[in-house]
Parts: sequence; structure tokens; C-alpha cells
Amino acid sequence: MVKIGNIELGDFPLLLAPMEDVSDPPFRAVCKKNGSDLMYTEFISSEGLIRDAAKSVQKLDIFEYERPIGIQLFGSDIDSMREAGIIADHANPDLIDINYGCPVKQVACKGAGAALLQDIPKMVQMTSEIVKIAHRPVTVKTRLGWDDNTKNVMEVAERLQDIGIAALSIHGRTRSQMYKGEADWTLIGAIKNNPRIKIPIFGNGDVDSPEKAKLMKDRYGVDGVMIGRASIGYPWIFNEIKHFLKTGQHLPPPTIADRVNVCKEHLDFSMKWKSNHAGIVEMRRHYTNYFKGLSHFKDYRLKLVTTYSYEEIISILDEVQQKYSEMEIA
Repeated sequence: MVKIGNIELGDFPLLLAPMEDVSDPPFRAVCKKNGSDLMYTEFISSEGLIRDAAKSVQKLDIFEYERPIGIQLFGSDIDSMREAGIIADHANPDLIDINYGCPVKQVACKGAGAALLQDIPKMVQMTSEIVKIAHRPVTVKTRLGWDDNTKNVMEVAERLQDIGIAALSIHGRTRSQMYKGEADWTLIGAIKNNPRIKIPIFGNGDVDSPEKAKLMKDRYGVDGVMIGRASIGYPWIFNEIKHFLKTGQHLPPPTIADRVNVCKEHLDFSMKWKSNHAGIVEMRRHYTNYFKGLSHFKDYRLKLVTTYSYEEIISILDEVQQKYSEMEIA
């Protein structure tokens, strides 16, 4: 049984990675329903949170059915991060996660996210402050290092464990790689197999199939895997991996009806959480992903992303279901 503090996550938990502009409550709801064991909010700016910026505050929204869930914070100033940690703690998540992995310029070039991999003493001090104020486990997500010459994640793992973090998720790329090339899990495995390391180690990067999840589990011995981009438009991946690990068999892929139903659920959550108008607009980025691989879907997509009518969207989705279900049968 893998545990983070007192949170029991099963034998090989599947975590939903925090993704900016993706892992909002509506997206998390469909991933939870389809087998995700632990989820995180989108990452939240510490500066935005302490200044009460509406966008940052809204990201604190968590719901009972999502548990266990972590709030993820990023920032470059230790005092601001400490203050933001107190605000996040009051929102009553199951854990607080610190982002030391985000590679994008707007974050890393301001000294936050993956930039802290260049200043481990500061990273340790910042983490220590949050561990001190939190009334729940603190976890960290990071990368292998800043670039190929500074793959210092082993030192990061040992030092952060020593100051009290409860789990570590590692993306198998450096900051300079961004999301390019293949993720390298060898260092993740070395950390998991380091006798000094007692906390759960979760691997992240390129897990996009049940076979890949099993390979990472067997080859590197990680406690679980964190799935990001492969879940966008395909929340079924969590249950597919669980079934494969348990039985060695593949679940049948989602039918067109499955895709349409989950898409409608996602839309309903989105409208309920944001507002009818904002929910419809936010949902537009997801249609292509839900219907990836369907031939001649472009015309339907154009209709879906240009209408503001809920009834019209439902009607288009019903038409998609009817048309492509007939093709499935044929």
C-alpha cells in the first residue's frame, strides 16, 4: 500500500499531473470517474494568491468527490510562498504540492518552477518553510535537472526528504529539454532504489499506454506513475492501465458513444463551475482531443467551437455519435 502521510493510495497509484489550463475541476471530475487515484489543481502562483488575484483564488476550488487532491503552488520568493502555503492550507486540500518542474519561460525565467533546480539551497529553504506551516503532507514535483550537465535530482530527493516532504514526483526530462525527446527514467529508478530514500517516488513522462506504465513499474520500481498529456481527451487511460496491470488484458477502447457521453459530462461540469458562457468557451480546447482520429471531424469541430448555444452543442454531439457509430458498426 502506497501512502503519502496518512493518505492511502492503493498498491500502484495513478496520479493526474497538474497541467496549466487543463486540470481544472471539470477535467479532474472525468479523470476521477475514470480511475485517477490522486489529482492536483493547476499550478497556482504564490504572488497571485497572496494578492487575491481572482484567477489564482478560483484555482483553489476543490470538491469532496475529488479527494484525495493536492493544491500545487509555484513561486520564486520564499516569504510569498510561505504565505501562499498558509492560504492553500486553509482551503483544506489533502496535500500541498510545490512545483519545481515547470519549464516555461514565464515561470522559469522569473526564478520559479524548474529555475529552482539551479539553486538547491533556496529550494530546500522554501520547501522547509512550507513543511513547517502545513497541517497536511507536502509533496514536490520536479525534473531531472536544469540541463544535461546539472542532473542533480538525486541530491534534491535526499535533501527534500530530510526536511520532511512526504513524496516526490519526477518528470524524466531536464528543463532545457522542455517536452521534447524521450523521457529518461533511469535516474528516477536510481532514486527509487537509493536505500536512503524512504518516501514514495512517482515517475512522470511519456506514459501513454498500459504497456508503458507496466514497463516503468517493472523496470524502475517506482511507487506509481503520474500521467499528464496522455489523459487529455482520453481519461479512460487510468482504468485501462489498472485493468492491464491486474489482468494482462486490454479493455476495449471507448466507443463513439463513450466519447460523446464523457464530452457532454465534461461540458456540463465546465458550465456549472465557471458559468454557462465561460464553460462553453473553455470546453472548446477539448473537442479535438476527445475525437482524435475520427476522419472528417473538422467540420463538426468548427461548428462546436463557434456556437454559444448549449442546445446546439448537444445536437452536434448527438449527430457525431450517430454518424460515427454507424461507421463503427460498418
